Amino acid sequence: MRHSTAIRDARPGGPGDARDRARDEAFIRAVYDKHGVFLLRVTTGLLWGDSHQAQDLVQEAVLRAWQNADILDPEGIRPWLVTVVRNLVIDGYRARKARPPETVDTALNDMPGPESMDPALTKKIVREALADLTLQHREILVHVEFLDQSVARTAQTLGIPPGTVKSRTHLALRALRAALAERGYTP
Repeated sequence: MRHSTAIRDARPGGPGDARDRARDEAFIRAVYDKHGVFLLRVTTGLLWGDSHQAQDLVQEAVLRAWQNADILDPEGIRPWLVTVVRNLVIDGYRARKARPPETVDTALNDMPGPESMDPALTKKIVREALADLTLQHREILVHVEFLDQSVARTAQTLGIPPGTVKSRTHLALRALRAALAERGYTP
C-alpha cells in the first residue's frame, strides 16, 4: 500500500521541503507497515466484505493520521485508526440512509425474458444458494432431494440416525429457501 504521493500533496500549505517530505513518507510508511493489514481487515469486516471501499476508508484514515502526525505516534495509534475507520463507516451508512431511495422501473422487472435463459439462470441461482449452505446441509440435500434417497437409506449411507436426517433436511431446506430469497428467487 503506497499512497504517500497523494497524501503528501494533500497537506495544507502544499508540499514542503525534502526533509518534510522524507518525514511525511516515513510516517505514512510506518503507519501502513504497522497497522495497514490489520486496519484493512477490520474495515473490510465492517463493510461486509467490500474491499474496494475498505481500501478507500483505510487511506482516508491514514490521511487523517498524517494530518495529525505532529501529535500522533505511528506505533501506538491503532485504536485511534480503528475509531476513525469506524466513524467513517458510520458516516457513510448515515449518508446513504439520508439520500432518497433510487427509483426502479418496475415495468422492466415484470417483462419476461427469453425462456431459453430461465433454466440456465435458475441453475446458476440454485448453485450460488447451495454454496451458501453448510457442508452438512448440502450433503443431506444431495442425498434426500437430488438423489431421491429415503431417510433410512440416507441415514445408513451417512452413518447418522434417521431423526438427524429428518431435522437436517428440514433445516437445510429452510436455509436453501432463505438463500434463494436473498437472490430474489421464489420457486
